[in-house]
Amino acid sequence: MGPASVVALPLRTRFRGITTRELALVEGPAGWGEFCPFVEYDDAEALAWWRCAREAAYEGWPAPVREQVEVNTTVPAVGPEHAHRIVAASGARTAKVKVAEKGQDAARTLTDDLVRVEAVRDALGAGGQVRVDANGGWDVDGAVAAIRALARAAGGLEYVEQPCASVDELAAVRRRVDVPVAADESIRRAEDPLLVVRAEAADVAVLKVAPLGGVRAALRMAEEIGLPCVVSSAVESSVGLAAGLALAGALPDLPYACGLGTADLLAADVVTAPLHPVSGVLDVPRHPPVPDLELLARYDADPDAREWWTARLRRVQALAGAPAPPA
Repeated sequence: MGPASVVALPLRTRFRGITTRELALVEGPAGWGEFCPFVEYDDAEALAWWRCAREAAYEGWPAPVREQVEVNTTVPAVGPEHAHRIVAASGARTAKVKVAEKGQDAARTLTDDLVRVEAVRDALGAGGQVRVDANGGWDVDGAVAAIRALARAAGGLEYVEQPCASVDELAAVRRRVDVPVAADESIRRAEDPLLVVRAEAADVAVLKVAPLGGVRAALRMAEEIGLPCVVSSAVESSVGLAAGLALAGALPDLPYACGLGTADLLAADVVTAPLHPVSGVLDVPRHPPVPDLELLARYDADPDAREWWTARLRRVQALAGAPAPPA
């Protein structure tokens, strides 16, 4: 394996508190893998992300059972006019809307969320599906009130993703609302991902391939959980997104549109043909896409960031018992 390529890709809109997505790319005998744990994650949590990158670069992916995957469009915490434009331009039949944005007044945030969701419904039309993602931003009572209000504004919600932070809170919310509850962080960041099942805290499991350690590990997790699954992204480049598509392509059942249309959130990518959905659909790749050398050079991270990511990758590989990459 050669040295990692570290890039900083600008986002079109602030998302998850960031405006630039930094990540490292590694090449192996099976292709390219992406190592992109968020900067606040410690080395132990980043280990699964390395296993995902290593699987892509060294092992490849299992054969898919479908050739295409329907995806939702993702609407950040933007104003209603912007939200309407995002959905109308996407061609998707499902929209995932970010709500409960952190760092703002709760009442004001809910007002903003309601008008955003109304705009999304208008753009989708009556036949589209609206889902919302709170990233654990509410307490139980706040979640119940917000979900009921958002469901009215949307004319019905497909589901609400991670309304509260803890499994106990998810279970409490699920008992009090008619909208299905999806678990994300309570699976991918949990010491015991199956607790959501035992606590009857979720109707849907959101799977992200990198935090779960790769396609094969995520397939095992899906089988153990036994809930309907949605495959979602961690705002990767098209190299990392391809691993998520490989998972979506290999799942035996895929009843929901997946959250893998996030290349549209990036203002730049590392490949010449990014994985942008067409009419809300993406093809399932058999191999990771190959980064373009000119794009790697153009979006090369600054020296401090490159050094930080390289050191982090070395530490995480050491945890995995893997040889460190060349400097």
